[in-house]
Amino acid sequence: MSKDDKEITFTSHLAELRQRLIKSVIALVVTTSISFIFARYIFEFLIIPAPDDISLIYTEMTGMISTYFKVALMGGFVLAMPILVYQGMMFVSPALTRREKKYVYVAIPWITFMFLAGFTFGYFILVPPATNFLLSFMSDIARPEIKIDNYISIVTRLLVAIGLVFETPVIITFLARLGIVKPETLSHRRRWAIVVAFILAAVITPTFDPINQSLVAVPLIILYELSILLAKIAYRKRTEAAESSDDLA
Repeated sequence: MSKDDKEITFTSHLAELRQRLIKSVIALVVTTSISFIFARYIFEFLIIPAPDDISLIYTEMTGMISTYFKVALMGGFVLAMPILVYQGMMFVSPALTRREKKYVYVAIPWITFMFLAGFTFGYFILVPPATNFLLSFMSDIARPEIKIDNYISIVTRLLVAIGLVFETPVIITFLARLGIVKPETLSHRRRWAIVVAFILAAVITPTFDPINQSLVAVPLIILYELSILLAKIAYRKRTEAAESSDDLA
């Protein structure tokens, strides 16, 4: 390949990246606009897991407006997730074979499903004990009056982070199907994965108690083990498909 051909290829990749980014931004703007209309209901939805006696306040004139926009943006991000994943995968699709491109279309619905599963897990399992712990810790000394933007920021960060982490099995299975990741490598790094799981749990959870951190770390470890199992199945299918192609040749 000549230098001119390389420059043309690089330029075409940049043009493709720009188009994908523009489409992603447009999708995010549209979904955020939709979420903006229903942001009040999203507010009420996010407050449900909190204790009934929680006192949410705002101390700045623009505090509620900025929080309203944050909620709308979070809702828009969740709604746009399938489109964002699709645009990202389509950007790398030219480097994939026709068979491998089929895996992209199969992976996108599962990635969306696992994100929603993680979001649901965080909403029902993680947020209630985390908020209870934070609001009850030494509450006999000081009465908690929580700023609405602080509560929304913690809860949305927690839910989105858990949703993204739950996508791990699908992504690893997809990479194993492409031959990029080997299940043996994942098995050999199991100890490191356990350490990383607890580190991520410490980063994701807003509390310092081991119980709430374990509520995050244990599912992450289970997801990693599930990733190893799915990677073995995907890698074996890839090997069988390659051997079949060699036999036909």
